[in-house]
Amino acid sequence: MYQKIVLPVDMNEPASWERALPTALALCRTFGATLHVVTVLPDYHMPLVGSFFPANFSDKARQALSDAQHRFVAEHIPDDVQAQCIIADGSPYEGIIESARSVGGDLIVMASHNRRKLADWVLGPNAEHVVRHADISVMVVR
Repeated sequence: MYQKIVLPVDMNEPASWERALPTALALCRTFGATLHVVTVLPDYHMPLVGSFFPANFSDKARQALSDAQHRFVAEHIPDDVQAQCIIADGSPYEGIIESARSVGGDLIVMASHNRRKLADWVLGPNAEHVVRHADISVMVVR
């Protein structure tokens, strides 16, 4: 039924994956699916934002994130589940949706965590945006 399962992970927020990961792993094992771990890197290329960072900051941030993703996979994804790391740029929900499209994902498994920051009040939770805008099934784990 599912061949490619997308799991969004915020490396700084364990609540983004602690409940969703066991569900994603169970689905991968059940259907023989691959797991695509997606982490979104904020966009540092905007002129207003980029001017505050050194010229090569984005490259260093991407490398550090890649290293963190690979450590995450090594620590949390068992050997019987094939996993791929993906780094997306931009807003979290757009990065998640675009990554799912680019790998041909057929299910997004994500946690619903309420951090209640200002962005949550203005934009709504990322899970809600993904559910409304994704063209594939989304499983929100609470």
